[in-house]
Amino acid sequence: MTFDGIVTLLRQLIDVLIVWFVFYFIFKSLRRNVKMVLLFKGILFILVLKLVSDFLNLVTIGFFLDYVIMWGPLALIVIFQPEIRNVLEQLGRSQLLGRHKILTVDEREKVVYELVQAAEYLKKTRIGALVIIERDQSLNEYIEKSKKIYADISSELLISIFFPSNPLHDGGVILQGDKITSARAVFPTSESLAISKRLGTRHRAALGISEQTDCIALVVSEETGRLSLAIGGELYYNMSLDEVKLTILEELRPKKLLVSDEKEDEENEENTSDDN
Repeated sequence: MTFDGIVTLLRQLIDVLIVWFVFYFIFKSLRRNVKMVLLFKGILFILVLKLVSDFLNLVTIGFFLDYVIMWGPLALIVIFQPEIRNVLEQLGRSQLLGRHKILTVDEREKVVYELVQAAEYLKKTRIGALVIIERDQSLNEYIEKSKKIYADISSELLISIFFPSNPLHDGGVILQGDKITSARAVFPTSESLAISKRLGTRHRAALGISEQTDCIALVVSEETGRLSLAIGGELYYNMSLDEVKLTILEELRPKKLLVSDEKEDEENEENTSDDN
């Protein structure tokens, strides 16, 4: 193969990878956004209807759909401007090189230990709390608008922040690595229709920020003392302390370790099947 042929092949490969990344990101965003899902379904319906009208030679509906398809993109940009902005902001928050700091095993265990100790006390005393753990996607947008702390994580500090008489108890706390970065942070609330109406603002804020970023959101209910986690746009309600501990530990593990563990499990299964 000539040099020009290699360059052409690389150019085509890069072209395909960029298109694949764009579509992957779009569909990933669609899965977490109720309005975007409805929009996507509406576009598909119009395209199918256009194909049917062309096939059956339906002049009137075809004429109408031509105008819809011609001016539809402009109308969608105007109507769904907030959703499009959120998708672009999410892309801007992505960090291609991973989270700010890869925690060691001891650091991960310390973070989770302090979180669980604080959650246990808050649960017993029924003090509401919202703790957001940053992962690969930056939360600087929300940190800039909150009260900066930059302190080592400790259960005592977390408890004191959420104590009702503390002026910082409203809003959420943001963790970066093993540090408490800020408090009194405000997050977008979820508009998902699946979430129960009985759940309050903290749960909706936890679900909302988990829909827009890859963070882990821990919620302590003020009314019931129940613990919940929001991860990837899913709310896991009324979890035990052990479930919270194991889930956060697993979610904070570096991706490389997760991949290697999966490979080891597959190899062990193959070896077991060979022995049988």
